[in-house]
Amino acid sequence: MKELCSSPYFGVALSVIAFGIGVKLNQKLKTPVCNPLVIAIVLIVGVLLVFKIPYEDYNVGGEIINMFLAPATACLAVAIYTKMQILKQYWLPILVGCTAGSLASMGSVYGLCKVFGLDERLMVSLLPKSVTTPIAVSISEPAGGVVPITVVAVIGTGILGGIFAPLLIKIFKVSDPVAAGLAIGASSHAVGTSKAIEIGEVEGAMSGLAIGICGIVTVIVSMFLL
Repeated sequence: MKELCSSPYFGVALSVIAFGIGVKLNQKLKTPVCNPLVIAIVLIVGVLLVFKIPYEDYNVGGEIINMFLAPATACLAVAIYTKMQILKQYWLPILVGCTAGSLASMGSVYGLCKVFGLDERLMVSLLPKSVTTPIAVSISEPAGGVVPITVVAVIGTGILGGIFAPLLIKIFKVSDPVAAGLAIGASSHAVGTSKAIEIGEVEGAMSGLAIGICGIVTVIVSMFLL
């Protein structure tokens, strides 16, 4: 059993199966609350706890999946390319909107950490929560942040965006697909983008574009804050 669990195939298989179950449940129940990523996390944690499998053993395979994070993010460029005409038409609102979204995210974290007197290291870990994981880790780690906290903050932000984005779009009556996509991508990065793609093709492309622009803005702003 120990040899099986410490094999990289175990971590990969468990992750794929858990996420597959999450996708099936999401398709069946058809509710944003039933997020595939949330279901996968709960199932994986449950299996590790029930069978007393060390996280380190599971993460041998988990690290293999992590290698695909950056390429998967880069693949969003395909969706952006297909909507190049929209990008050329709305380049200024897109740039201003993404910059405002990044500043609002980082400013809120910075302000709340100062108000509640949180540790500097914790603030550094939470600051890049609204950009995709590879970028967030590359900002947090060199500045002395705690990478696991950064990853949890990023995933949590993405999950909340994926769950509440469709609801908020309806509440605030956002009818423009460009605005909706940019808002989702700027606030909840790749996880939110997966939901934006479900909402519409334009929303998905604009959400993917927002990930790149917000990532660049966050890197530049963090140079002055950290």
